[in-house]
Amino acid sequence: MKSATDMDSRAVVIAVFPGVLGLDVVGPLEVFALANRFGAAPAYATSVVSLTGGTIVASSGLAIGTEPATSVTAPPDTLVVAGGYSSSQAAADRDFIGWLRRVAGSARRVTSVCSGALLLARAGLLDGRRATTHWSVCGKLATHYPSVEVETGPVYVRDGKVWTSAGVTAGMDLALALVEHDHGADLALTVARELVMFVHRPGGFPQLSVQLEVRRPESARLREILAFIARCPDADLSVPALARRCAMSVRTFGRVFRQQTGTTPGAFVRASRVEAARRLIQTSDATFEEIARTCGFGTVETMHRTFQRTVGTTPGRFRPQREPERAATAGP
Repeated sequence: MKSATDMDSRAVVIAVFPGVLGLDVVGPLEVFALANRFGAAPAYATSVVSLTGGTIVASSGLAIGTEPATSVTAPPDTLVVAGGYSSSQAAADRDFIGWLRRVAGSARRVTSVCSGALLLARAGLLDGRRATTHWSVCGKLATHYPSVEVETGPVYVRDGKVWTSAGVTAGMDLALALVEHDHGADLALTVARELVMFVHRPGGFPQLSVQLEVRRPESARLREILAFIARCPDADLSVPALARRCAMSVRTFGRVFRQQTGTTPGAFVRASRVEAARRLIQTSDATFEEIARTCGFGTVETMHRTFQRTVGTTPGRFRPQREPERAATAGP
């Protein structure tokens, strides 16, 4: 493999292992491939690498052809470590972890998808850094690797030259962020449109939406109410108004809502409005006054109080800022 400095395109090595989650590999790979397709010149030279090379079988049964680890003879631009249900077994493979540690040491940028963060942590590459992973293994990462500052919310986190992402499709968000960082927003936008993706979920975007954090109601009426709340955060979402929409008394509506979703109508409305506001704060240039009105808070003061009550911080915390110096100087 040529060094990234010897070619116009950046060398990207995707490290895999038996039982890897197929989408952790194919998702980012497709993003890089489309960046090549739509860029002015090939943007990336990708290779999928396992310790021994040859065909490995993903957890879904997908057969993936790989190059052997020995094929990586020059420092890659970017190392991508995939995850999967067998990541614990991969973390116990000393040869594989040793190889990751050596390649990561010379790479310009090191990234992980899903539980691939556990492999980076096992190699000592996350010590003293902020990182994230799939929501279901954030606790495991924090418990087994206490030197890692685990962030459970974001879809991806950047700390210096190390980028980690949450579960599965978040790897595509991460890859889009890498494309934007390397080649600009226009190319990332083109790729995202081709993939019919959100352009693009910022790193601080929550892994799980409010809709996914509550139980799915048995009642079709309640499911319609949840969808309405998410779709129209600026509507009258008081309990009496929602009860009328559901053709129930206020008392019955409150009781049934809590029984079937595990939360109260008021708490769900607050969380939904905060989620909608976070999305606009992170992805638009709208003022806080405009966002407060659009998301049903009415005033910035009310939005501020609701954020403090719901997520424990202020709305301004979610407005993208210029990257800190350490991250900005991590590479070209």
